[in-house]
Formats: sequence, C-alpha cells, structure tokens
Amino acid sequence: MAYSKRRNYYRRPTSGSGNRANKRRFQNSEKKLDESLFIKKAKGGPVEKPFAEGAKFADYALVDQLKTNIAQHGYQTPTQIQDQVIPQVLAGKDIIGVANTGTGKTAAFLTGLINKAYLDRNQRVLIIVPTRELALQIGQEFNHLARGMGLSIATIIGGVNISRQIGILRSNPNFIVGTPGRLKDLIKRKKIEPASFGNIVLDEVDRMVDMGFIKDIKYLISLLPQNRQGLFFSATVNGKTEQILRNFAHQPIRVSVKHQDTLDNIDQDIIKITNRGAKIDVLRKLLAQPGFDKVLIFGRTKWGMERLARLLVEYGIKATAIHGNKSQNQRQRALAQFKNNQLQVLTATDVASRGLDIDNVTQVINYDAPATYDDYVHRIGRTGRMGKKGLALTFVE
Repeated sequence: MAYSKRRNYYRRPTSGSGNRANKRRFQNSEKKLDESLFIKKAKGGPVEKPFAEGAKFADYALVDQLKTNIAQHGYQTPTQIQDQVIPQVLAGKDIIGVANTGTGKTAAFLTGLINKAYLDRNQRVLIIVPTRELALQIGQEFNHLARGMGLSIATIIGGVNISRQIGILRSNPNFIVGTPGRLKDLIKRKKIEPASFGNIVLDEVDRMVDMGFIKDIKYLISLLPQNRQGLFFSATVNGKTEQILRNFAHQPIRVSVKHQDTLDNIDQDIIKITNRGAKIDVLRKLLAQPGFDKVLIFGRTKWGMERLARLLVEYGIKATAIHGNKSQNQRQRALAQFKNNQLQVLTATDVASRGLDIDNVTQVINYDAPATYDDYVHRIGRTGRMGKKGLALTFVE
C-alpha cells in the first residue's frame, strides 16, 4: 500500500481488527471509539461485485423509453438491490430495503416509480430524504432516467428561494423530493397536498432519525392517503425506525443486501499522530503520494474543515470545503467541482457522509475521528462504491 512507506510518522497499534466485536461497546457518542474499529484489511483476490449475476434491465417489464434512458445513462447490469426492488415496485408492493451505501438503491426505486407514473399520469410520488445534497442527487438521477418521458420533478429543500419552489409546485410535478423541514413548511402553507400522493419513499431513514426528524416524518406520514405504495430504505432498522415502520408499510416485502457494516473492498487503517502540531504536515505528505487523486477528508467542526481547506490551498493543493455554514449554491458548486475532478480534496463535516454518490473517491481520511461508529461507517462509505477498491484512513491522537 502506498502510505505504508511512510511509517516514520505514524505507528499502528498491536490490537486486532475486532470491528464487529467492539462495535456494541462504543455506541455512546461521548465515549472515544476504540482505535481497532478503524482497522480492517481489505480482502485479497477479486473484488465482489454488487451486481446481480445473469440479470438484465431488458428483462424487466419497463417501457421502451425508460430502457433506452437506462442504457444511455451507462447502466448495463442491475445491482443486487435493483434486481430485488424493481420487480416488487412494478408489482405495487410495499418494500423495506436494507442496504449499504453505494449499492444503487436510488435507481432501484426511481426506475419502478418512473415506469408507474409514465403509464398512469395521475400517479404522484413523494420522496423524503435527510439532506439537501441527497435530494439534489435524486433529482439529477431522475432527470437522466425520465428523459423524454414527459415527467417532472420538484426538489424542495432549505437554503434556496422558497418563492421559486412555490412557482415550480404550481405546475403540479409528478415527483417531489425534499427534506422534512421544507416539506412541512410548504404543506402548512397549503402549497403541497399530501393526500394527492399515492407513492411515498423514505430514504436514509436511520439518518433522518439521527438528525431529529422522527416527529416530522410521523407528521408527514399521518397526512398521506391510506391507499398508497410505500418504499422504506435504511442502512439499519432499529427501535426508532421500527416506530416509523408501524404506521408506514403494509405487508411489506423485506429486501436486504447488507452483509456487514463496512465493505470488504475498503482497506481501513489508522495514522497515529504523536505530535498534534505536525498533523497538517502528515496530511500534506499523504496527499503528495501517488494515487491520492480524489480525497474526501472529514472533520468535526465547520470552522475546522473550512480552515483546513484554506491551508491546503495555501500549500498548492486544489481543495475546498462543504459544511452547513456554506450557502446552498456554494455547496453545490463545491460538489460539482469535486465530482468533475477539478479538485484533489474536498473537506467536509458529516453533512456529506450520507447519500452522496461521488464516483471514484480514492480515499476517505478522517482528519478528526468520528463521534460514533455509525458516523464512521457512513463516512468511509464514500469510497469503494459499486465494488471498486477503496482506502479509509483515520487520524488518531
């Protein structure tokens, strides 16, 4: 591994991996996570692909235009969750989907629902997600998959002009994707009529619960028609998410393609920092190594990640930051630059650890250790997506 040549500036503890054995001991965010949770060698040999062997999009009962859009978007073989979800959506079933990030679930639920709305223009779809970035990503994916089909989507998020969103809603779009707070606001203003939606998707439900949206979600569900199709996706299903499920899904089909918390194709290791003042120098040396081409760096605070990005720019590294103090336009611009390989580094707080689909992130570096193991799992899930090799490094002081 490239970074192993520089062991003079970090040392690795002797403890074994123990990811699964130790996880339960460190769920309290006030406790420091055991360093061994961040160490796990990627398995050797060929990487297990997330695709469904022998399956083809052409085999599904989809309209021709949608099949054409799927092919033009570069999708050839469906992933495992797509192969399990798409036929059930087409059959009108409620679904509980449990999957690691990066498995293709956005296209899984959009494909079936676009087909449904194309065949019946009275169908309306409401998609509720935890973050603005995920809502925007789903909107972009919809535009690729529904091209030329006469369907439209409204992205309803905070941080942008609400009057403009109200104007878009007047056109009665087939799909609405949004975050709970802005959706609730517009419902109370009577600009969105929840009873008109026969299809609802809750995506990244565990994250919405973590962010304190459980009451908002229950409120939104209470306004929906009883006769509906419900799709529920989460990386984990625990007590609080089960509370939501009780009033959401009707005789659901359970789909799970999650075998473990972190993927086998992500190599995980720590970098031991013995001199806090040298932390930035350690990072600079890493970023100078071959192969560190598209690096996502996570930290605890907005100001810390902003300051780190500015320091890296002073050192001649193409970098910028994304966090909650940035305007929505700034956040979108930063993500676009990173996705288009105009930046080597994107520094981020945990606002970026869920739902973002960024191709070919070569490394995730936890410049500040995460507060919880779940935060760690979702941070490092930005690399090693769709069966590619990934590397996650965590700085430990």
